[in-house]
Amino acid sequence: MAPIAVGEKIPDGTLAHFDAEDKLQRVSVHSLAAGKKVILFGVPGAFTPTCRHGQRLTLRTIMSSSLLMALRPTHALGLELDLSEKGLGTRSRMFALLVDNLEVKLANIEEGGAFRVSGAEEILKAL
Repeated sequence: MAPIAVGEKIPDGTLAHFDAEDKLQRVSVHSLAAGKKVILFGVPGAFTPTCRHGQRLTLRTIMSSSLLMALRPTHALGLELDLSEKGLGTRSRMFALLVDNLEVKLANIEEGGAFRVSGAEEILKAL
């Protein structure tokens, strides 16, 4: 499957999260992003450099791929990375998508394991 591209609509999916009372809540991607400008970050693991810039992005709506992975919408974006041969299984590729009213306006997708275009610094430049 080809990765999602600029001009395409993001697919809907269900995100799961725990609320303040530790109750599992589910919400659709489209209900969160419709009519809004959002950023989707994809990282293959936690505590990557993108996370260090979270405070600079707190005033914006941000959805993390760790949430997206719950019901495999990363697959629907065409942004999975198969690291099975390294014993790591299937994960999210590194990416940053700027989405405005469900349409991809910027798709910064890393190639070859590099970390050049998907960091928070790059998406902040685009805002």
